[in-house]
Parts: sequence; structure tokens; C-alpha cells
Amino acid sequence: MHQHIEWDEPGSASVVEYFKNDPDHHAPDPGDIISARYQGAIVRVKVEAYREDDAVSIGEVAAIIDTKGGRHQSHHKLEVGHIVRVPDDKRAMETPPQED
Repeated sequence: MHQHIEWDEPGSASVVEYFKNDPDHHAPDPGDIISARYQGAIVRVKVEAYREDDAVSIGEVAAIIDTKGGRHQSHHKLEVGHIVRVPDDKRAMETPPQED
């Protein structure tokens, strides 16, 4: 059973928006890491399966990262290790860390 999560809107980091004109963009494969936002935190999910019929990735929460880069085992009702569903329209891109 999966943990039901109300994901934040990805806003300008939307994967769907970024790739809307790219016909070669494909769905995530098992083992891929995707990101979404939850209650202000970045959540990384290791994909176990992808359902094309409803455009949803299913996987295990691999990391929860706060806005300052700190890692946490839990955030509100979400914990590392939970199985979650992430709709494509909630997937978010991550920006690379700034180099000094």
C-alpha cells in the first residue's frame, strides 16, 4: 500500500512544462530517481514502476531535503522508505548546487 501525499505544485520547475515540446522525452524507468515537492521540501523518489495509463510513477521515498539542503528521515506525514505515487504533473526538476 502506498502513502497518499498531496504534492505541492512544481511551478517553474515543472518537468511536464519543460519537456512539453520534446517528442523524445520519455517516462521514468524503474531505478530512476525523480523529484517532487511536499510541504516545501524536495522529495526524491526511486521509481519502481510507471503507469502510462494514468501517467504516475510509483516508488520509494529515497530522500527528503529541506530548503537549505539538510536531509531528514521524515517531514510531516512522509518518511524515507514510504511507497508513494507521483503524477507526472507534480514532478519537479532540481537545480544543480552552486559552485563556489
